[in-house]
Amino acid sequence: MNRPLRVGLVCPYSLTIPGGVQMQVLALAHELRARGHEARVLGPCDGPPPESFVTPLGNSLPLSANGSIAPLAPDPSAAFRTIQVLNDEAFDVLHVHEPLAPGPTLTTILTRPAPIVATFHAAGQSTSYRVFKGPLSRIIKRIDHKVVVSKDALALARSHLGGDYEVLFNGVDIGQIQAVDPMVTDRPTIFFCGRHEDRKGLSVLIDAFEQMPADVDLWIGSDGPDTAALQRRTSGDQRIHWLGRITEKDKFARLRGADIFCAPSLGGESFGVVLIEAMAAETTVVASALDGYRNVATDNVDSILTPPGSVDALAGALRRALDDYELSARLRSAGALRATDFAMSTLADRYVEIYRELIFDSTR
Repeated sequence: MNRPLRVGLVCPYSLTIPGGVQMQVLALAHELRARGHEARVLGPCDGPPPESFVTPLGNSLPLSANGSIAPLAPDPSAAFRTIQVLNDEAFDVLHVHEPLAPGPTLTTILTRPAPIVATFHAAGQSTSYRVFKGPLSRIIKRIDHKVVVSKDALALARSHLGGDYEVLFNGVDIGQIQAVDPMVTDRPTIFFCGRHEDRKGLSVLIDAFEQMPADVDLWIGSDGPDTAALQRRTSGDQRIHWLGRITEKDKFARLRGADIFCAPSLGGESFGVVLIEAMAAETTVVASALDGYRNVATDNVDSILTPPGSVDALAGALRRALDDYELSARLRSAGALRATDFAMSTLADRYVEIYRELIFDSTR
């Protein structure tokens, strides 16, 4: 059975707001479509859909989740649109990401008009998994194949929900990153791109940056609830450049142009996709020594990892990466090789195998 497949990829988070899960869903859809499959993405959109193959399911609402604010669409109108689209599209298989999040993914599992693959991204703590363990454990039995993106996501799902899971790391389009021209800089530059909230550690990076030489710049991408306060705090430092939300192409150009990509997160990271992107861009990675990031990065092999929340340790690591050319060159070379382990093409190969197996089983 080698015919092209009709695949519905369902995302619970607004596709017009940058986020790790959203980017994984869109990138996988791109790869599937490049292979001739009719892959469509369903999810909330706060504004025009980011791609022609995205079907919007309504606006999102900011809800607290995993120490962050998640743009979800749990309202009845979004559920109605989801059911309507699923009926109209007649997908061969459905691939839901964060399947138990309130909104389109949970609706898809409950209606189940086609075989379902579910990818669990979350790691760490989950209040909803703990409180609603019973009902959620019954709901996941409607899923035909369960996937987790890391051993940390596996630990969370198994401890609360039980069941069997396949571990498939997230992927990146390495060719797309390397095809972007680097943004030219005339000064040493550190790049941060992530939501401006406590768990992402931007405040720690800003404190560490105060110890950097006068000729070093800091690019800060994206935004969040802490943006205004952090901007006021750094208003006198002309070395810091607040970029706001940036496109994927701009992110890749800055990754390729920066001397360092810094990910100073404090917790709640199940997998370091942005670290892989930085490695593929051949940028030196300085990040927190979190379990989720260690799925990707190894200290002093392809990155420099520091204790989460330690301003002095982070400042020291940034200085080492800037001052030691031989070290940075070695880390970049090893990082570029490490990134090939997470090519989106390899991940898509396995997902297509799963899709075809489930479709075959459903027709027997």
